[in-house]
Amino acid sequence: MEKTVGIIGDGAMGTLCAILLAARTKHLMLWGRRKEHTAQLAAHHENATYLPHHPIPDSVIITSDDAMLAQADLLLCAVPTQFIRSVFTRLAPHLGTNAPIISLAKGIENKTLLRPTQIISQVLAPRSLAAVSGPSIAGELARGLPATIVAAAADEALAIRAQKLFAGSNLRVYVNNDLTGVELAGAMKNVIAIAAGILDGLRAGTNAKASLLTRGLVEISRLGIKLGARAETFSGLAGLGDLVTTCFSLEGRNRTFGQHIGEGLSPEQAQGRMNGVVEGVATTISLVQLSRQLHVEMPIARCLNEVLFEGKSPQDGIRDLMNREPKTEH
Repeated sequence: MEKTVGIIGDGAMGTLCAILLAARTKHLMLWGRRKEHTAQLAAHHENATYLPHHPIPDSVIITSDDAMLAQADLLLCAVPTQFIRSVFTRLAPHLGTNAPIISLAKGIENKTLLRPTQIISQVLAPRSLAAVSGPSIAGELARGLPATIVAAAADEALAIRAQKLFAGSNLRVYVNNDLTGVELAGAMKNVIAIAAGILDGLRAGTNAKASLLTRGLVEISRLGIKLGARAETFSGLAGLGDLVTTCFSLEGRNRTFGQHIGEGLSPEQAQGRMNGVVEGVATTISLVQLSRQLHVEMPIARCLNEVLFEGKSPQDGIRDLMNREPKTEH
């Protein structure tokens, strides 16, 4: 059993971790950056905004006091990728140098094009870092439905520590040493999930969606391998597993956001319908920039970028993808 664990981020994933891990740690803290939100959580022990109807155990300490995190032997990062830098810059004076950090974020930072653990490493002093990823819809896990995820780290001991922390009767955890691949897969699948949601909104059919997932996985793998990831990671839980889940789940933010666009809303209007951050929107920008820098062909990602940021209609996007020059599959 872990002694003192600090969860950084009080959104859906941070709250889920508080629910799942309360019985597996002696002391568990849930930290949020907004005092008014943590005060509400502490008063009701339920996150009515991001994970309603799932009580947070009374043993969980809910706080916005940065200094409290200095007590943690292990830290979990459940902050959306685009906010990691600012949050950890704020917390840096209180985190010391010993506590390892496990990231649950799924994105690529704009401009720097860094993965979550790379951002943390850049902001803080060097320390052991890991990532937990895979098919992990928060609502399903909170309801006790079975799931399987992966814990990845260059430090095998930390990956096994994460495995032991999260594993339970309804959650099986595998270990993987391809931290780069696991983080990239988790980030990039959100981009494909937005596109899948657009197809749902257009009622484009099962054939179209299956084709999108298949060719989307090709794009994800192609860029990941170019960045040093292993090919097999993208056919595993963090790759194919998370991709399928996010593209089909009615609870997934990225797919739902895309569906709103397919139904005729603008990206801005669709964002207004969402409760929380849609990670895939910002990741699309980073993904297209990476593909251009590394000369990797990613037609789906580039087409989605045009729909989200350049005013292209989803119908024109589909037409352009279908009319690309004929090629061999492999």
